[in-house]
Amino acid sequence: MKVIRNCLAVALALALLPVFPAASSVREWIVYVGTYTRQTSKGIYAYRFEAATGKLTSIGLAVETSNPSFLAVHPNQRFLYAVGEGSTGITSAFAIERGTGRLKLLNTVSSKGNGPCHIAFDRSGKWVFVANYGSGSTAAFPVRDDGTLGEASASIQHSGSSADPRRQEGPHAHSVNISPDNRFLVVTDLGLDEALVYRFDVTRGTLTPNDPPFAKVAAGSGPRHFTFSPNGRFAYVVNEMKSSVSAFDYDKSHGSLKETQTLSALPNNFSGANSGAEIVIHPDGQFLYSSNRGHDSIAVFGVDRKSGQLKSNTWVGTGGKTPRSFAIDPTGAYLFAANQNSDSVVVFRIDRTTGGLRATGGVLEIPSPVSVVFAAVR
Repeated sequence: MKVIRNCLAVALALALLPVFPAASSVREWIVYVGTYTRQTSKGIYAYRFEAATGKLTSIGLAVETSNPSFLAVHPNQRFLYAVGEGSTGITSAFAIERGTGRLKLLNTVSSKGNGPCHIAFDRSGKWVFVANYGSGSTAAFPVRDDGTLGEASASIQHSGSSADPRRQEGPHAHSVNISPDNRFLVVTDLGLDEALVYRFDVTRGTLTPNDPPFAKVAAGSGPRHFTFSPNGRFAYVVNEMKSSVSAFDYDKSHGSLKETQTLSALPNNFSGANSGAEIVIHPDGQFLYSSNRGHDSIAVFGVDRKSGQLKSNTWVGTGGKTPRSFAIDPTGAYLFAANQNSDSVVVFRIDRTTGGLRATGGVLEIPSPVSVVFAAVR
């Protein structure tokens, strides 16, 4: 009876989640690019994007703000949120101005740590999560109806260390990832070589350690970013320090992860310095992509949708230096690669049969780009 009650509770919670427009019904998007403002960048930049034609039109500087490295768009497409990656960490809420696409600051709250480096929503759009790399901590914040952020509803300090005394002397939370059923939050920690799992209470916005509380990767791997498969049965992490990708079976009933495979994200003949950065699975679940800083490429993997296992397909140069992050547009047709050290975001067309990438000739000239997100034009 307990299992039946739990299943009914999950089904009810999912049924109550808001329904937002499908990507196929949207004709135009705004592409927002988060940056580092340590040199010439001023904040968050924006372009209009027509997915049907690939046409891009510059909006320019959407808002001036300090080190908005990673961004998240609210599911209702009316608000955008950014971490302010600094020694005093902040999280900022912005309204997306209808018509112009520019951003208006609503409010700013402490990220409850330093060096915030990743931000993501829960499925309801009522809560936002932040990973603080510098302090190795995780926090959750309520999102009010007017888009402003409330003070943290949860703040958890990680503890421990791992094999590398220089990079892993303590915890370094690197990404926050909500499960498909909105019941668990997975936080990858580079300093601990762990993907920590927390039970999430959507009513109160609280986080409590799961049982089991984490999944380990090989010592010295440095797990960075994470993604679930579209069917919710598998998960994948890019390991920054080992330049590898690990696959997991995901038990959604218990929120547990079991590693099943780890592959190099680099070609066998590459011997230079490199670090893994981003990982994204295609919306149809057939292909997985990860970025290499050093090799300056996107690794393309085929995905067996029955077993979740990966097979290396190819590597595609990003047309620039240090692809810190990249994103697939909501239609699944294009990949935008943010080359941090060459001040460019390069656009690729995705081959839906092979997963291969072909440069479209579209290049967004943006200083120190870090991340890319999309908002539907309303």
